[in-house]
Amino acid sequence: MKIAVYGNQCQDHKVEEIRALFEALRASGAFIEVERGFLEYVKGLIPDVAADKAVGDGEVSADVVVSIGGDGTFLRAAAWVGSRETPIFGVNTGHLGYLSDVSVADVSTFVAGLADGNFRIERRSLLQVDTNAGVALANRYALNEVAILKNASASMLAMDTSVDTTMLNTYLGDGLIIATPTGSTAYNLSVGGPILHPACSSFVLSPIAAHSLTMRPLVVPDTVEIAVTTRSERSHTFRISVDGESLSLPIGSTIRLRKADFCVNVVLRAGHNFAGALRNKLMWGADVR
Repeated sequence: MKIAVYGNQCQDHKVEEIRALFEALRASGAFIEVERGFLEYVKGLIPDVAADKAVGDGEVSADVVVSIGGDGTFLRAAAWVGSRETPIFGVNTGHLGYLSDVSVADVSTFVAGLADGNFRIERRSLLQVDTNAGVALANRYALNEVAILKNASASMLAMDTSVDTTMLNTYLGDGLIIATPTGSTAYNLSVGGPILHPACSSFVLSPIAAHSLTMRPLVVPDTVEIAVTTRSERSHTFRISVDGESLSLPIGSTIRLRKADFCVNVVLRAGHNFAGALRNKLMWGADVR
């Protein structure tokens, strides 16, 4: 088996966890590819790290990708894999670890399970982002969400929003989140948006600090195209954030979003289930009285 490793380069305090990961991968007999920047970083911490090949963007040929870090690292690993749809499993050295579900202590068992087929793969939809702003987006695909946001010093942002060319609403507020089912438990949840099961064929639109109580989150099928055109009387720019990667665009730009033609394949432990993740990670239904 060929395994590629992608990691967070701010883990100086996680040296032993990183060492344990590479030792577990080596013990499994796998051929180990490592993203070039991460390999250089790891060699600065562990000079004798066991790796067979450094790979750059577009060079991944592995059967499985390992993301080591937190959920943010997993999102960047998904962008690194891109349309190749190589399955990804996340080893959590961060905080919540909602996407990065495997602990370092369980890596050896999990890697052995990969060889035995003791895992399952969930296909997760992505949002594709296009704009007429004439500015290249660093990442055009979101596994979690696309957020359209006012600038920090600006007043309200007006966002004329249509679904399949039919006018839906003009959202007034600090911004608008368009989230996938995977991202429904992230930024979307923090602004009061609904949780969607990962298998749902839907997207959710959730306003941020809406200027009206009638502007509520809305779930739409993932077969539609969503278009958002920004307006503001006091600002010349706004921000768009694609899975946390932010860029300023000129007011008046139109953002178009639709389901991408490819997905992210998430590798999960055989016993993993959505309800368990809600209870264990989000303390769903916990009674703290």
